Amino acid sequence: MYLCHLIDYYKVFIVGLSTQRIVGPMDKWIALVKTSMKDRKVTQDQLAERLGMSQGGVGHWLNKRRIPSLADMNRVIEELGLGVLEVALVIREKATEPVEDEQLPAEKYNPYFRYPVSDWKGVGEVREERPAYGAARFELTDYRARGAAFWLQVTGDAMTAPSGLSIGEGMMILVDPAIEAEPGKLVVAQWPDAIQATFRKLMEESGQLYLVPLNPTYPKSLFTDECRIIGVVVQATVKF
Repeated sequence: MYLCHLIDYYKVFIVGLSTQRIVGPMDKWIALVKTSMKDRKVTQDQLAERLGMSQGGVGHWLNKRRIPSLADMNRVIEELGLGVLEVALVIREKATEPVEDEQLPAEKYNPYFRYPVSDWKGVGEVREERPAYGAARFELTDYRARGAAFWLQVTGDAMTAPSGLSIGEGMMILVDPAIEAEPGKLVVAQWPDAIQATFRKLMEESGQLYLVPLNPTYPKSLFTDECRIIGVVVQATVKF
């Protein structure tokens, strides 16, 4: 609950690569860290120990006497358990005329959230609890998940359509387990005797639900109570 309130407001962005100029969001990063420490009853000494540095070094950051690097800012966020937040560098072209900071609306920059990349055999283990953010690989998105979302890389051509919506092999799909699976949604489901999950479109025909591939050369499957919906696909991207 606490994290949900903070994600939108405290998303951090750094502007100005060459000058290292921190505009506003540095204060938000500090506020987020201090609030998180208070909420979790973490002292500066304890945080410093987790980071492998001195308490004075942490104090310099939180009092704006020194500017931490992007890597250090993200390490602090990680150690405070805010693994879905990511500090991002935004580089803008130099304006031809001076632009006041207050004229740069926050809405101009999209917040990014990161979710772990799973595999088709392991999706059953990440559906109920947020996965540990020690995972080897993450992908960024501007989508804020309702549940413990994760990415999957599409394999095969069962969801490659000759026209219209088509999700081909190699694309990345973001799965949100907290979204209600309704007819017309793309879902990741799993049968009790199946080794790995399957990616299909949930469709209703004559009062009966089916898992339907977008590729018409593949057969559809009758959806029964034995089949478990792991999550709804909310985004698909192409990786180059």
